[in-house]
Amino acid sequence: MAAPGENLRINPDRLWDSLMEMAKIGPGVAGGNNRQTLTDADGEGRKLFQKWCEDAGMTMGVDTMGNMFMTRPGTDPDALPVYVGSHLDTQPTGGKYDGVLGVLGGLEVVRSMNDLGIKTKHPIVVTNWTNEEGTRFAPAMLASGVFAGIHDQDWAYERQDAEGKTFGDELKRIGWVGHEEVGARKDKMRAFFELHIEQGPILEAEGKDIGVVTHGQGLWWLQVTLTGKDSHTGSTPMPMRRNAGLGMARMAELVHEIAMKHQPAAVGAIGHCDFHPNSRNVIPGKVVFTIDFRSPDQGILDGMKAEFETCAPKIAEDLGLSVEIEPVGHFDPVTFDETCVSAIRSAAERLGYSHQNIVSGAGHDACWINRVAPTAMVMCPCVDGLSHNEAEEITKDWAKAGADVLFHAVVETAEIVG
Repeated sequence: MAAPGENLRINPDRLWDSLMEMAKIGPGVAGGNNRQTLTDADGEGRKLFQKWCEDAGMTMGVDTMGNMFMTRPGTDPDALPVYVGSHLDTQPTGGKYDGVLGVLGGLEVVRSMNDLGIKTKHPIVVTNWTNEEGTRFAPAMLASGVFAGIHDQDWAYERQDAEGKTFGDELKRIGWVGHEEVGARKDKMRAFFELHIEQGPILEAEGKDIGVVTHGQGLWWLQVTLTGKDSHTGSTPMPMRRNAGLGMARMAELVHEIAMKHQPAAVGAIGHCDFHPNSRNVIPGKVVFTIDFRSPDQGILDGMKAEFETCAPKIAEDLGLSVEIEPVGHFDPVTFDETCVSAIRSAAERLGYSHQNIVSGAGHDACWINRVAPTAMVMCPCVDGLSHNEAEEITKDWAKAGADVLFHAVVETAEIVG
């Protein structure tokens, strides 16, 4: 495959203007976005993306999970398409770039190809995956998971939000139930590329323009229920307490210690907890909390889970508590396709951008698509590593570098004609 010339670059002003225009839809309260999946704002964002793509000469396909596929034809009608994209939905207090940069970066690849008169043998398909965030309908990466055969569509349709509304009903309500069978394309993909902000501090701290994502962390989510006895904080003697809150505190230390044993890549923390009865003068008799363990190494990931499951009951027993541990989320570590990763690394080198290999600490649609097609990710820095926050920020230069590398990797994989 011929490599694109180093003079081929995207239009950074147009990309940035598109990001700012999309950010007007579903504005947050502090400068970011609240464009949660399958809301009216999501529907409006989809319409704008559709218009931009059709103006760029692409045609739209939508599957029964609402995934959008915008196609620029290749010169060979039988050639497998090269896919590129991410997601347009946001957290309730999300930023303007998480996911959106990958979708609009894909659009900018096509717009730049049009500007430069570039034709490719393989079609290029810019994709918006539904409900990557999982903040309204759990789990995250829901629609790409159904596409890849990880989840069942009927099960996905029955996912409920906090108000009891179902994914299927809300997808229908906003008018984005497509006619394509979900997953019908999965055996007809040449490759998939996803551009994303890092959502971590490494690239900025190291002064690198580009993260070449070689792996994605696997995870175990464990839900722990500790049961002791509610009692008065003032009148219950210390030796007679069965304090579920104390048990959670000691297990939080355990989680931290387990993760620290497996540095540099492993992480672990308690992210959510509910105290019962949650009264200032009652010793908690029950605490339910969740643990998030992550590692790019399968053995380490499973080992962290096993160590917690072994040690936690001993902590509970010492405090007179009962404990239940339930796995509530899991995916294996991801190793991205070597050829696609090499295309990203070569593009960064050809364009003169500083770069380093990086492991994605967050889940992305690419992690599921990697199950069915050669896949890789390119990352750009974000200020202070901050994401899932309205203060999330990147620079125009970082966006340009990421989109330039994406442009080259996609076009090289799609094979320039002429």
